[in-house]
Amino acid sequence: MSIRHIDDLFEPASVAVIGATMRPGSVGATVWRNVRHGRYQGPCWPVNRRQRELDGDKAYASVAELPAAPALAVICTPADTVPGLIAELGAKGTRAAVVITAGFTSEQKQAMLDAARPYVLRVLGPNGIGLLSPPVGLNASFAHADIGEGGLAFVSQSGALVGAMLDWARGRGIGFSRFVSLGDRADVDFGDMLDWLASDSKTRAILMYAESLSAPRKFMSAARSAARNKPVLLVKAGRSSAGQRAAASHTGALAGSDLVIDAAVRRAGLLRVDTLQDLFVAAETLAYFRGPARGTDLEALSRVTLLTNGGGAGVLAADAAAALGVELAVLAPSTIETLSAGLPFNWSRANPVDIIGDAPVDRYVHTLETLLSAPEAGSVLFMHAPTAIVPATDIARAIVPVARSHPGRLVSCWLGDGAVAEARKLFHDDGIPTYETPEQAVHALAMLGNYHRHQQMLLEAPPARGEPGGTAPTLDAAAVRKIIDDALAAAPEPDTAQGSAADKSVMLTEPEAKALLAACGIPVVPTRVVSARPEAAAAAASALGFPVVIKILSPQITHKTDVGGVALDLESPADVSAAASAMLARVARQRPDAVIEGFTLQPMVRRPQAIELIAGTHVDSLFGPVLLFGAGGTRVEVVADRAIALPPLNEPLARALVARTHVARLLAGWRDVPPADMVGVCSVLIALAQLLAEEARIAEIDINPLLADAQGVIALDARVRVSTAAPGGAERFAIRPYPAELVESFVWSTDEGTRTVTMRPIRPEDGAQHLAFLERLEPEDIRMRVFYSRRTIEPSELARLAQIDYEREMAFIATAARGDGQGEETLGVVRVQTDPSNIEAEFGILVRSDLKGSGLGHRLLAKMIDYLRKRGTERLVATVLRENQRMFELAKSLGMEPSAEQPDTDTVRLEMALR
Repeated sequence: MSIRHIDDLFEPASVAVIGATMRPGSVGATVWRNVRHGRYQGPCWPVNRRQRELDGDKAYASVAELPAAPALAVICTPADTVPGLIAELGAKGTRAAVVITAGFTSEQKQAMLDAARPYVLRVLGPNGIGLLSPPVGLNASFAHADIGEGGLAFVSQSGALVGAMLDWARGRGIGFSRFVSLGDRADVDFGDMLDWLASDSKTRAILMYAESLSAPRKFMSAARSAARNKPVLLVKAGRSSAGQRAAASHTGALAGSDLVIDAAVRRAGLLRVDTLQDLFVAAETLAYFRGPARGTDLEALSRVTLLTNGGGAGVLAADAAAALGVELAVLAPSTIETLSAGLPFNWSRANPVDIIGDAPVDRYVHTLETLLSAPEAGSVLFMHAPTAIVPATDIARAIVPVARSHPGRLVSCWLGDGAVAEARKLFHDDGIPTYETPEQAVHALAMLGNYHRHQQMLLEAPPARGEPGGTAPTLDAAAVRKIIDDALAAAPEPDTAQGSAADKSVMLTEPEAKALLAACGIPVVPTRVVSARPEAAAAAASALGFPVVIKILSPQITHKTDVGGVALDLESPADVSAAASAMLARVARQRPDAVIEGFTLQPMVRRPQAIELIAGTHVDSLFGPVLLFGAGGTRVEVVADRAIALPPLNEPLARALVARTHVARLLAGWRDVPPADMVGVCSVLIALAQLLAEEARIAEIDINPLLADAQGVIALDARVRVSTAAPGGAERFAIRPYPAELVESFVWSTDEGTRTVTMRPIRPEDGAQHLAFLERLEPEDIRMRVFYSRRTIEPSELARLAQIDYEREMAFIATAARGDGQGEETLGVVRVQTDPSNIEAEFGILVRSDLKGSGLGHRLLAKMIDYLRKRGTERLVATVLRENQRMFELAKSLGMEPSAEQPDTDTVRLEMALR
């Protein structure tokens, strides 16, 4: 993971085109023309071993002959020449290259990377069309057209699509900050681009087209970091999950890769859209609605009120809302009363709000002011069809000031063309999203609602193994390990005759699987094992009590109902004996290969109002362990009502997972059926996530059915596959969990007495507590830390301080119980930002003003240094005001020294080698 030298790709001081030519129709000629005759003002050097001049410019026969090292090289020569060229360029001092060439073998591609590595020379491509960087006028591509400058960055895996998008965007006057074709992503990939674009001041939103993703933890870390700063929108092609159909369990068959991509997008705070056109619609919408005001109720904002001067538009919008799952707001009686004071007696008195076609300007203003002042109205979709009563332009001029006083609440649809063109322009110029049809407007609002929900999920940072006081039961790790150890030890050795790896993979028996779930605190139905004799089953049933369920027990049969291996609701010994005899005969006919180890018996659970669910886990080939939840039972794959989530989970994330399924509406209750125990449902999902973190040998879990009703939850059947290959575990999670293992406490003695202090990584919910800490700092202490004395802080800035990505940054806070017993308070914080290459980490530290000189800063910084050493970071640095003697003394006491080169006279750069 690195953004080193990517600046040279987009803002190079000079450019060389290797393989430049004047041969018509060639890639080299097109690239040279685009670079040389575009708006780029830096030196441009063509390299062509046969020609001495190209279009009036001196040509160079080789890289060695170039007058200086080009900051960027664009390579258009055959694949077998590229590794040597990269080595020459690196030795000369070039640090970035765009490789246009296609047709690389895997060996040639590796040779290219090997040549680049000693120089940290970054390679974009191969097999792409290049890049465009409008802010510097650079077109280093063989695209057929140039583009104007704007605030959108577009990153595409498909080169052909880049050309089409350029043409499409030019025709609509859409400008870009950066336009990139990644090609084969041998070096620079989506993660690198997200990292670089996240801090690119020219980019206000990032648009991506991807056909496949790689390096999941890198991608997720970069995506989550970027999504905290600006909207990130993704078109991910290939929604088919056909490749997952042959998986060994229901969960494996349903956890298709596209569902996992959706889950990853949600947790990263991104927005996934279906079409390229939607990318631009969403970007425009989010540019207006980005960053709701502090205290905004996002749930209320996701509801919509329709305001129209004609019933037809309202009906179309309402139909679109129903189809897309957009909730229409229910207006409060007080709001309806206020509206009625300025509307005709025959107005709709409900949502949609139809103000009638003869509405004058003041009726529009009154209605819109009332709705925007009503919190329950949520977002307002204003729709207007032109009439002869009043010009649309007059209406627009009157209501633009109203919308301006309630930012982020209004979208519009001016129906028609010429008659509303000026009104539409007035709205557009004021930054109010405008759409041509009601359906388009509702679709934009649906995307906005999804985006806000994903941003909320981005804030969650659960630990891998449960939160203190959380809803999940305690996991008995020792019992889990013993069950898996015993099962793998008893499994036959794998067949290695054909060269397969000697990894054992075994499906636990039903009793073993239920014992495993019980060790995780998941309620299971009691289960007994008996021999494969009908009379033994009947005797065991009598001891257990009727009614009972019997199931076949065979390691070869995982889906027991498929072979008639389950008999329900048996009321007597005779029923059990007859069912067992018939089951043995049926299984013998259908699965003569199966080894029958016996029967399992369990009480017949009669909970008539319970809902059958499925809960499970699967290890995705790219994103690692994932969780599945949905409607269960024997028709689970036919109904296919399911949702996927990435671990770790907490209760808000578990509830969000459940809410994405249709069965969630049944769990909420209906008619005389009370709501199911949602805390119990969530606790099962959280327990499974903890199990995935605790035990890497879990390959898949399938709890089906999991019954849920008002009484609670209970697992009736479960299948678990374990493997010595250890495909799971917290290290394979795509999202690094909250590092609870870094929490430590100590008794701290001061002149005022002793107190217990906890040093721990900061969490998103620490925002308010952190603000209180900052507000208690003296202005001079703030100036010493951040070189200015402002004590106020923007909500977005506070969010960035508390919502960190533990994969690339760390902030340890020191906390202690408040004197009034009302929670805890922050006493100090040390924070580092590590570059994506993990080479250098820059730290800053703040201790509450009344605690300076107490030794707390030394403890915090020492903890951070220890953490960075274990992470393999090479160097710790800090920039300190020369007058900050306390900081100099603290840094020196821990081994830091001034750097050989200093940035300026006012500050001092300190550094320390960590390894």
